[in-house]
Amino acid sequence: MNLRCLIHFFFGTVFLTSVAYSQDYVPDRCELLPLPDQQVSFQIDGVEKTRWHFDEKYPRPFFYPFNGPSGVSLTRMGHPGAQNHDHHRSVWFAHHDIGGVDFWSDNTEGKVRQKYWYRYRDGNDECVMASITGWYDGEGKELMEQDVVAALRPLEGSEHELEIQITMRPPANAETVELGKTNFGFLAVRVSKTLSKYFGGGNLTNSEGLEGEEAIFGKQARWMDYSGPVVVGTGPDRQVVTEGITYFDHPENPRYPTHWHVRSDGWMGASFCFAEGYTITKEEPLVLRYLLHAHAGDYDSEKATAIAESFSKRPGFEVGKSDKPHRQYDVWRIGSD
Repeated sequence: MNLRCLIHFFFGTVFLTSVAYSQDYVPDRCELLPLPDQQVSFQIDGVEKTRWHFDEKYPRPFFYPFNGPSGVSLTRMGHPGAQNHDHHRSVWFAHHDIGGVDFWSDNTEGKVRQKYWYRYRDGNDECVMASITGWYDGEGKELMEQDVVAALRPLEGSEHELEIQITMRPPANAETVELGKTNFGFLAVRVSKTLSKYFGGGNLTNSEGLEGEEAIFGKQARWMDYSGPVVVGTGPDRQVVTEGITYFDHPENPRYPTHWHVRSDGWMGASFCFAEGYTITKEEPLVLRYLLHAHAGDYDSEKATAIAESFSKRPGFEVGKSDKPHRQYDVWRIGSD
């Protein structure tokens, strides 16, 4: 217990009074910090790992940065060489054909809007953000409703993983959602310039050991990895380290293992509707779980296998009304108390 002094002034006389204050409070390792301009910072031990952006000035929400163990972002905003790919916003949700409406590019009237957040939950093992978004056509009609749950989890050596669960269902004014056949959707990752194969010195590898766009594009795989050089520091202290992102599909996802849309210019996406479309109903919402592992060093198949196994055994999330004071909603692992 520490002491601090308070200075009191009483009839011109200064009195020093020692008061005690408690240091019993222990902060959570993993914390969410809501920020101005519709942003939420995801932090571990006070260090930001990623940030959620959902301001309406953007066509759809996204995560940026997605920092590696060195503190440098492993993702970027937009394509390094093509202005018509500015819709590639780091880590984002999109789909090319929902009820005939394009939610992929920036040259469309389809917009994704966060309606509100359910819960921000801090903790030592993970911090969890749960929110709800609506997918609207150009006339403001809602075509699909989506719950987004994102959990930041610390790993050894300043590594971390971002676990993402999305639940899609028809809105109140519809009975079904029709997803068209497309390579584009739902979760995509635009890696940094240095990580990409074409613009930098990176390499693209899937769970089956195949390397490069030509060998991997359209193939099914349990996970995908983009690893390469990352520039750390400034001035004469700049140095190059190797880091990467391993992107996992969950075994409980329909159509597992997913097809992958990947490019040597620096992006990878799990293509849920690569082979055919899909109908979502009120009775059977579509739940998809993914995980992004920010790792040090080059791709390690043994480490990826261990991460995949751990992810496969971890229960997903539920969101519901809270029975606790000062909380409207709560989010918890399925089967937990």
